[in-house]
Amino acid sequence: MLDIRIEKTKNPKAKPDESKLGFGKIFTDHMFIMNYTEGQGWHDPRIVPYQDISLSPASMVFHYGQEMFEGLKAYRGADGKARLFRPIMNARRTNESNKRLVIPQLPEEDFVQAVSEIVRVDQDWIPTAPGTSLYIRPFIIATDDFLGVAPSKTYLFIIILSPSGAYYASGLEPVGIWIEDDYVRAVRGGMGFAKTGGNYAASLIAQVKAHDDGYSQVLWLDGVERKYIEEVGAMNIFFKIDGKIVTPMLNGSILPGITRNSVIELCKSWGMDVEERKVSVDELIEAQKTGKLEECFGSGTAAVISPVGKLRYKDDVMIINGGDIGPVSQKLYDTITGIQGGTVADPFDWVVVL
Repeated sequence: MLDIRIEKTKNPKAKPDESKLGFGKIFTDHMFIMNYTEGQGWHDPRIVPYQDISLSPASMVFHYGQEMFEGLKAYRGADGKARLFRPIMNARRTNESNKRLVIPQLPEEDFVQAVSEIVRVDQDWIPTAPGTSLYIRPFIIATDDFLGVAPSKTYLFIIILSPSGAYYASGLEPVGIWIEDDYVRAVRGGMGFAKTGGNYAASLIAQVKAHDDGYSQVLWLDGVERKYIEEVGAMNIFFKIDGKIVTPMLNGSILPGITRNSVIELCKSWGMDVEERKVSVDELIEAQKTGKLEECFGSGTAAVISPVGKLRYKDDVMIINGGDIGPVSQKLYDTITGIQGGTVADPFDWVVVL
């Protein structure tokens, strides 16, 4: 168990207008920091006032990208209590990312304790307006000042918090998705399954192209055959095809989303057929032409459920469910956000009440 030192700010910030939060633009009064030193392990866990950090220009994170991050949320329940959603899953995924990036393992219980404690300290920042939450960003960066390609011997584990509104300004209004047919995001054997900045940097060029053509997100194809659906830039993807819920199977280049796992478990508990398998873009086009492509939606921590009303692939534009949100998408959103907020029963024991 971590012995966390707490230093409270002497200059608390004014709380923001909950109707104008946006996403990831406002930060709370405090942050968590813990150091790693080779031979000593993780040490000096502390909560301090939110502040800039000082690093050498030679810090390895700037030159070789040895870093990882996570994302989860805290919610204000109907009973006024703060809640976390499946933080142990984030702790486990942290170590999967760390393993791939040769970052030292972080004990799962320490991760959950650190997240819980920083949220407790800044729990007054958890917004209460519908659709809002306190976004939690844990991350680890390599800090050795050394211009050599090797794992660092020192690291910082930091957690910052950001009160946030809806990820998409349109809320649950279905979005348009651009299926990218030129660039690729990741390949099996690479870092696609890890939460690391390089994956997101690789996605930016296609994201800009999609936005310029009026689409909200990019849907990536596999990096080898360029024919199988993988994931959206910030979400996993699901389809309802001929009554079945279908999602690309995890293959090493797809992020194992925690909301993705929750969607699969919920749909199975409702008696729906769920298939994790390869899904080709040709199958989607054929399903759309025959009327079997009934719904499409993304899943992720930030957006929870994001219905997709339009898919574009080359010259094919597929309008899904008339461009409206589908019943499965709506039920999943209502159920997951209800569990997170404590207004819907939690039969899976996913929620941690602080």
